[in-house]
Amino acid sequence: MRRLSWTTVTPLLAAVALAIAWPLHPDSAPVLGVLSILLVGVVLAAVHHAEVVAHRVGEPYGSLVLAVAVTIIEVGLIVTLMVTTDKDTAGLARDTVFAAVMITLNGIVGISLLVGALKHHLAVFNPEGTGAALATVIALAVLCLVVPSVTTSQPGPEFTGAQLAFAAIASLALYGMFVFTQAIRHRDFFLPVTQEAHSPLVTSKAAADAAAARAAADAGSFEHEPVDLDHDGHADPPTDRAALTSLGLLVVALVAVVGLAKIESPAIESGVAALGFPPAVVGVVIALLVLAPETIAAVRAATRNRVQVSLNLALGSAMASIGLTIPAIAVASIWLDGPLELGLNQLQTVLLVLTAAVAILTVVPGRAKPLQGGVHLVLLAAFLFLTIAP
Repeated sequence: MRRLSWTTVTPLLAAVALAIAWPLHPDSAPVLGVLSILLVGVVLAAVHHAEVVAHRVGEPYGSLVLAVAVTIIEVGLIVTLMVTTDKDTAGLARDTVFAAVMITLNGIVGISLLVGALKHHLAVFNPEGTGAALATVIALAVLCLVVPSVTTSQPGPEFTGAQLAFAAIASLALYGMFVFTQAIRHRDFFLPVTQEAHSPLVTSKAAADAAAARAAADAGSFEHEPVDLDHDGHADPPTDRAALTSLGLLVVALVAVVGLAKIESPAIESGVAALGFPPAVVGVVIALLVLAPETIAAVRAATRNRVQVSLNLALGSAMASIGLTIPAIAVASIWLDGPLELGLNQLQTVLLVLTAAVAILTVVPGRAKPLQGGVHLVLLAAFLFLTIAP
């Protein structure tokens, strides 16, 4: 039954559909509708198989698998749309990355805090680890998305070649340092926090240490025991055979995603144009598609009072969207014609600054009420509305 699960069938079915549709260039609405359903399904399947491989290889490499897989999907969709369309796509990479940042910092964080606080009275997390992740995300966002709008060497919101290379190297350096901090050096800052350990009633150091130890045991037990002791809802650590199978299906899924996106790209842009929406909406569609699995996983973790896991997913996704996508796009720009606009406009900059300020105030106390989650979700709604009606 496990071998015949949808995560096994979907990549294979998508690969077959891609092989049939590639030479035909279909433009029929029913056919494109079926292919779009397969595209969404294969994205979800790719993330699932990346998680299986991550469980097997362990830290620190396991934490990179999902981020790299998602980044390949995101870059594949961006580059495919930039190559296969006659329309202006100079700002597509910027719009997609910015949408990913806003969706993660406001959408995933907001719904996780709201669900966790409503169900458990307060959503608690470690402000040291979460604050470090947030600082990295803000630094990456400003360096890659705001600075291009204020540089003077190149007209417009663009980097020069040297500036783009510096931004790409700096992004990789920041992302690498954070992964080392999270997975190796200070892993305990990113473990789930219990209500007891964060409660003001816990005044005994021994009691706090005991509560922290229980949280650490809950979060780390899956690395040593082949059972779901941490109750995180993920599959138990797989065998070598299962991990290799997932690795093969992951490769098939990634190829299918990029290929199906190439076939679907004209329909995506035509649909956005037919609705009268600005081109930036295409970037929002890509970000929503890529981040759907992380959103589902974050909400599930929040319902189990593991908000720290939810925030790790949200901030880690935002970090990967910038820290890995920008360098990949920088390399791809060598072969792409036309300008690459990365700088945000004034409206986008205001929304980013407002989001950063609210996120900082949310993280500092280490616990949140439903109000904080609601504030972030209102900011997400503002971003989506102002993207459609700027």
